[in-house]
Amino acid sequence: MAEPLQHPGLVLEQPAILVITGLMAAGKSTVAQSLAQRLPSAAHVRGDAFRRMIVSGRAELTPPLSAAGRTQLNLRHRLAALVADEYATAGITAVVQDVYLGDDLSHFLGLLRHRPIYLAVLAPRPNVIARRERARGKTGYGQWSIAAFDTLLREQTPQLGLWVDNSDLSVEETVDAILSNLSGSARHANVGREVDTHGASRTQPGPVRRPRAAGARIPGCSGTVDEHPLAGPPQAVDQVG
Repeated sequence: MAEPLQHPGLVLEQPAILVITGLMAAGKSTVAQSLAQRLPSAAHVRGDAFRRMIVSGRAELTPPLSAAGRTQLNLRHRLAALVADEYATAGITAVVQDVYLGDDLSHFLGLLRHRPIYLAVLAPRPNVIARRERARGKTGYGQWSIAAFDTLLREQTPQLGLWVDNSDLSVEETVDAILSNLSGSARHANVGREVDTHGASRTQPGPVRRPRAAGARIPGCSGTVDEHPLAGPPQAVDQVG
């Protein structure tokens, strides 16, 4: 029987798959690790680990992306989905994180077979990404530009799941925002609900097509959470694929 995780605003049926995506330096790895540690039984599946396992013949992900690079990226996504499914089937919630943007997000969700699936998209402001990238001990972007990736995130990535602007949130606050709002998404495509990290909320008519522009804020809030009802409640990501 699934083991429920009790958290303010959330009862999570265990086991599940939680997908964390966003730009490089958005905080995915740290947030996913902290989130997994909050759960009674969870594994942190790092999508990039499958790229690093290729010790010879690795196609680097540099622009323009080569055919070999795309083939290996697709393989990386399939392996992450397989591992996440196996963990969840064995009764261990999988928190899987990688850069799933544009069409890759829908494709990856379609690879997952276990249910339920939860999705959180970390979307800090581009200037915050740049600052974090400079402070990291590794270079993620290389020849790619942060601006191009941010455009891909905000304009070409499907509006599914929970979008969190964690520009001004700590890791723990970001995890709290995810756990507190996963089950709070609007259940109809014509209603969107914006929830701030202090618990206030407001409902707006009309479909939510994309998150607010980078840096937009609900007045008086330190962070923002956008719930995108095109996926229904988070577990309704089941419809993808």
